[in-house]
Amino acid sequence: MTAYESLGAAVRFSNVSVHYPESATPALTDVNLEIDEGELVLVIGRTGSGKSTLLGTINGHVPHFTGGRLSGRVEVMGRDIATHRPRDLADVVGVVGQDPLAGFVTDTVEEELAYGMEQLALPPATMRKRVEETLDLLGIADLRAAPLRDLSGGQQQRVAIGSVLTTHPRLLVLDEPTSALDPTGAEEVLATLTRLVHDLGVTVVIAEHRLERVVQYADRLVEVADGRVRHGSPAEILADSAIAPPIIELGRYAGWSPLPVTIRDARRAAAPLRRELAGAFPTVAEVAPPPDAPASPAPGVTARGLRVDHGRVRAVADVDLAVAAGSVTALMGRNGAGKSSLLWALHGTGARTSGRVHLADGTDPASLKPPQRRSRVGLVPQSATDLLYLDSVGAECDQADQESGQPPGTCSALLADLAPGIPHQRHPRDLSEGQKLALVLAVQLTARPEVVLLDEPTRGLDYPAKDRLAATLRRLARDGHTVVVSTHDVEFVAIVADEVIVMAEGEIVAHGPSADVIASSPAFAPQVAKVLAPVRLLTVDQVRAALPRNAI
Repeated sequence: MTAYESLGAAVRFSNVSVHYPESATPALTDVNLEIDEGELVLVIGRTGSGKSTLLGTINGHVPHFTGGRLSGRVEVMGRDIATHRPRDLADVVGVVGQDPLAGFVTDTVEEELAYGMEQLALPPATMRKRVEETLDLLGIADLRAAPLRDLSGGQQQRVAIGSVLTTHPRLLVLDEPTSALDPTGAEEVLATLTRLVHDLGVTVVIAEHRLERVVQYADRLVEVADGRVRHGSPAEILADSAIAPPIIELGRYAGWSPLPVTIRDARRAAAPLRRELAGAFPTVAEVAPPPDAPASPAPGVTARGLRVDHGRVRAVADVDLAVAAGSVTALMGRNGAGKSSLLWALHGTGARTSGRVHLADGTDPASLKPPQRRSRVGLVPQSATDLLYLDSVGAECDQADQESGQPPGTCSALLADLAPGIPHQRHPRDLSEGQKLALVLAVQLTARPEVVLLDEPTRGLDYPAKDRLAATLRRLARDGHTVVVSTHDVEFVAIVADEVIVMAEGEIVAHGPSADVIASSPAFAPQVAKVLAPVRLLTVDQVRAALPRNAI
């Protein structure tokens, strides 16, 4: 009998601290924590709080690959990570990182699913059976022969999770596993993880910023704040945590006790609140549109007959589109619907089979040279690191100021607003995914382009960071810029978007005001809308505006 089997703990932290040489403060401080077998643990915290370091210690990535000094003791399935490197834990620990593409080692989906089993020298018959099971489990059987680089970000995420599941690990560690998935895809993945926990006793540790998706599945929450850890039930931790999903914010505002963590429980608690809202505002839907919604429908970017083909796949099918200047428009739809292809075609650098794109003055972005395009149309891609090539954050900001003809410090000020506290001497590749995205966004916004296109800009961002990003995009819209955001983050759409476009199979299937499009959709409705339906409010701020606290 192993120590793990006798003690029943899958992971044990004993007085663990982690110090990185370049940091004045420890990434983790005196952590004492046990994670039991068959437990689903959700790790939460602000961007840069130490979550990724905590996860990295579980498979030995910290400190064996990252460097730094680890004091104390971390045991995983009875193995001390001080004497067991990541390869020594590969048979019991599976890890899915934030950037799926960075972890792929083969060319196609089926090869990637089989690769981990090949390294463990499993029999071919076993490998074939597990590949088929995983393809069906994650709903990606039709992608078995697809090149990994041709997949959408969400499809890549599913393959990354599948490549870990095929090795049948006893412990799964996932960093932002649903960040690139549409709501339905995220539910499927989380349902799969829940089945692994309850049916097979697999231990699952997840770090996730989109708490509204995951918290209802968690047995326990571990909150990391400035390197220190506390843990407890979801309701206990979220009662006063620094970050919380909208359903918790609504519960805090309304004074519900205990705080509900599921939509069902929240709807039961919200019955009096719905009556008050309906009684005070018979036409409460009028409260939903943002107070600074655009007054003029003048188009900022227009597309006519836009078609994008990738080989035999039609990604964008003869789309006609007009997006108003001075507005924020959200582009939504399931993974593979054609959102990214549309954004790149609007930018002028992506593939375009036919059709035309016009800016406000009639210029087609495809006709512009890169320096001209930079000040007209800015694009923040899903893979933010593609645009980072210098050796420090400060160098990236200085270069952006020079190329855009802006005063020194312009990009740094934008970055400080989006993600405060990033050291200028740090290498961009050492930043968290959320910090990388904030840096790329600051670089793009330095040029003040009249059209701003963003592809999944909230990946890796916590709630306060998303609020700051939303405020930045709203300011751009008020200044007359046209903003188009492709995203699966329905809560972000609720706080930032004037209008929503929904795509399916390359076509636009819905386009209208946010409250009209997302409030009535089971897949895209934000938490507040689900809790308060039929009252059509989307955010807690709208509830505050509609019904002051002293009236509740």
